[in-house]
Amino acid sequence: MDASIIGLVGFGLVIVLLALRVPIAFVLAGVATAGTFLIYAFRTGSFMPERAINPTSSMVVNSFFELIHSYDLSMIPLFVALGNIAYHTGITTRIYDAANVWLRGVPGGVSVASLMGCAGFSAISGSSIACASTMGRICIPEMLRLGYNPRLATASVAAGGTLGSLIPPSVLFILYGIFTETSISKLFLAGILPGLLTLLGYIVVVIWWTSRDPGAAPVDPTPLPRGARLKAAISAWPALMLFVVIIGGIYGGIFTATEAAAVSVVLTILIGFLEGSLTLRSMWTAIRESLVQTSAIFLIAACAKIFVSFVALTGAAGMVSQWVADAGLSAMVLMAAICILYIFLGMFLDPVGIIVLTLPFVIPLIDAMGMDLIWFGVVVVKLLEIGLITPPVGLNVFVIGNVTDRSIRVDDIFAGVSRFLAMDMVVLVILILVPAISLVIPNGL
Repeated sequence: MDASIIGLVGFGLVIVLLALRVPIAFVLAGVATAGTFLIYAFRTGSFMPERAINPTSSMVVNSFFELIHSYDLSMIPLFVALGNIAYHTGITTRIYDAANVWLRGVPGGVSVASLMGCAGFSAISGSSIACASTMGRICIPEMLRLGYNPRLATASVAAGGTLGSLIPPSVLFILYGIFTETSISKLFLAGILPGLLTLLGYIVVVIWWTSRDPGAAPVDPTPLPRGARLKAAISAWPALMLFVVIIGGIYGGIFTATEAAAVSVVLTILIGFLEGSLTLRSMWTAIRESLVQTSAIFLIAACAKIFVSFVALTGAAGMVSQWVADAGLSAMVLMAAICILYIFLGMFLDPVGIIVLTLPFVIPLIDAMGMDLIWFGVVVVKLLEIGLITPPVGLNVFVIGNVTDRSIRVDDIFAGVSRFLAMDMVVLVILILVPAISLVIPNGL
């Protein structure tokens, strides 16, 4: 049995099982193990299962061991812990609080503040779903109280939550860097301008929406106490400091990404205890949450590594690369095909599943075309970001549906998100056509 055929069949089987909502870790490890067993069992031409047991078990154990002992993987629990501890100290929402005060008299001000709050939350937590869930509980009731159009209120937070994928630190960038062996520090820096460009695009959508329909975002008439703006701005200093430590430390060559995460965790704990906003009980809760979340990510990543080894064994990725070379596709046509693939998968699968499933096949194509892997990483994460709000299974939309008023239907949230989704497509095209947006900062290292 041809190994490359087994590889392609295995890829199709993974897609089917994931569509049936089978847990991704079990799918990747199960298909990879079974496929590897078949390859070794049929190596002599006839089926000899006794010859497949040792090499199959060796491949599984070695792949698992190699991934778990990766130094770069250690930054995932650190950044996850940073996000959870910062949340329990209230640091993650202070940028929203400050922006909400400063923009109170502006049409759509609370919606813009929610987007800025999501950007600030993302710069600390790195989790899109956590960002959407937390900011949704805080921002949406405030907007609905003021009489905001429910579609605008929910869609702005659902879209803003996706910034957690692009604005560093990002778990998706970490996984991409590990599986493609590219610099995670450079990936973090590469995501800054695209993240800010996306944020700007979302703000433009809110301004356009409220200019066409002023009633969609009434201005809050409540007068502010004297000095409220200055007090709100000062209260946001911990969030801004953590962002400067992470990005400034990496860009200045002071820290590696892992060291920046460790320093930020220590600073957050100190700030929490000094301000009295962090207790031993809440710290233990944050650590427990971090352990659960990290364990899930590690299990998926380790099983994905097994799948990557299986794909390498089959030679299926090389066969796909040869097909593309024989077809004579240009770089732009190839990128268009990759974008269509990711957008399609984003309609049904979660971002982590997509990235670990597709990279073994896509990266050889990008390498063959001589494209920059840092730039491509930004494009991939942007595509995964789009998938978070793409129907029918836009995870952020369903997260917002779960944390908001039950009278607001998911269909209405998707209808509101469509405007932000259109802006995402514009930003995606810009990032593809102008790679310098992604590369100017990391190339300055």
